[in-house]
Amino acid sequence: MTDVSSIQTLVGKAILALEDKKAEDIRVIDISKVSVIADYFIIANGNNVSQIQAMADEVEEKLYKAGCPLKQKEGYINANWVLLDFGDIIIHIFDKENRLFYDLERIWRDGVLIDPDELKNA
Repeated sequence: MTDVSSIQTLVGKAILALEDKKAEDIRVIDISKVSVIADYFIIANGNNVSQIQAMADEVEEKLYKAGCPLKQKEGYINANWVLLDFGDIIIHIFDKENRLFYDLERIWRDGVLIDPDELKNA
């Protein structure tokens, strides 16, 4: 998956899947120029374990149907920080406390913050 437009399409699908499950404060960071681990981070948070797991399930299903299977999933059982690794796209779904504590937006501030609405129709 190296085609930028197809990656952006998948990011858009992930954003819509998160929104379907009422994710809060969705942020997209283009890290392609500052890291080799992925091209995009998507960061969002939910309000409880059930919602966070539902968000993770929805993203996994939507991207799988789009031809992008999950490579690795971490933190699903406790659901205070679920990491979904799709290769070029890494999705972090937090509860509010852990999102504030880990503050990935600050850590990855050298990346480019992208308006999620720009990618929903990519």
